[in-house]
Amino acid sequence: MQPTADFNPARVAKSLLRRRREGALATLLRGSGGPFCSLVNLATAPDGAPILLISRLAVHTKNLLADPRMSLMLDERAEGDPLEGARIMLLGTALEARPADIPLLRRRYLAAHPGAEAYIDFTDFSLFTIETSAAHLVAGFGRIVDLAPTDFLTDLAGAAGLLDAEPSAVDHMNVDHLDTLNLYATKLIGAGAADWRCTGVDPEGLDLQAGRTTLRLDFPERVTTAAELRDMLKRMADIARSAA
Repeated sequence: MQPTADFNPARVAKSLLRRRREGALATLLRGSGGPFCSLVNLATAPDGAPILLISRLAVHTKNLLADPRMSLMLDERAEGDPLEGARIMLLGTALEARPADIPLLRRRYLAAHPGAEAYIDFTDFSLFTIETSAAHLVAGFGRIVDLAPTDFLTDLAGAAGLLDAEPSAVDHMNVDHLDTLNLYATKLIGAGAADWRCTGVDPEGLDLQAGRTTLRLDFPERVTTAAELRDMLKRMADIARSAA
């Protein structure tokens, strides 16, 4: 089935990746190779790739250490019939994080799941990243499409300056500009007022979270440096205030 003309599958897929905080993880049972499905919490790396924090005591982790092939289903959790909401199935491999990547992945995971601070350093827990090879998106009748990773992951080429500045930018927004984050959520996205906090920024947008509710603020243009990010955040704030 081909997508309809008014459907942007890349945008829908990216939104699901950035906003979902849990998903159904399918792995292959050790020995038998049979299917095994479990519920996991997740966050995203700067490019949108899922991050998992899982225990080696769990069956799914033992399965992945024996065979890293997996699939991950994320869904919109729409009211009413759940099949009417968008969902995406990611196909790929789950690999334990390299030591050099752990600080970034740890920070982004804890931003999405602050409660994990209580156990993230337990010796049996490890961070994993998912390297996707393909995705299958279903977003309603006439909106079913297969996607390549380049369709739904964010290109980080040339954005080293932004990635270096992300931790301080997120802290700055959460300490000094909570009112601005609330304006983004209410005036630019249409959400209700809440204790909105920034959980991450990347070249294409900013992630907001209040409790278990998540939002994605897409930038109108790509940003790759700290200076461009400052200008973009001010620009979006001005737009939000003009809509107040």
